Amino acid sequence: MLKTLFLVRHAKAQQDSIDHKDFSRELADRGIRDASLVGSYLKKQGITIDMIISSPAARAFATAELMANQLDYNIDNIHRNEELYLASVRTFLQVINQLKDDWNNVLLTSHNPAVTYLAEYISNAEIGNMPTASVAILDFKIKHWQEISQNTGALKTFISPRMIKDNIL
Repeated sequence: MLKTLFLVRHAKAQQDSIDHKDFSRELADRGIRDASLVGSYLKKQGITIDMIISSPAARAFATAELMANQLDYNIDNIHRNEELYLASVRTFLQVINQLKDDWNNVLLTSHNPAVTYLAEYISNAEIGNMPTASVAILDFKIKHWQEISQNTGALKTFISPRMIKDNIL
């Protein structure tokens, strides 16, 4: 069996929000374009998603919605998980380990640096820093999400908006 995890760092956000709270920061124009670009690229690769789970922060959830639109995923089915806002690697693993086993392709949208740390921790790949709107696609030869832990996955590919724009992929 194969499970695939799409770890997404939210797209570029505005520097400030109306209420001056980090949680409320909206996407910048570039972020809107980049999230749509990456979602469109994934769609062109024939990728389908069984579940999208997002941090509830405005910039992360907007990123998830834009990607969902490109992937023909019903935005009403995006699950907001409070734990993914400012999550640690341990918290991410707890969320992943509780995913339903009938979901084979899951997309998680969250924040750096934890999303980069998580991708490196579970794949033993050296990513360094995930730019905004980038995606680490990780494959696991497992039957159950609860089997995911350190070094259990393989980095299948890494995608950033810049790589798409520069035709590096």
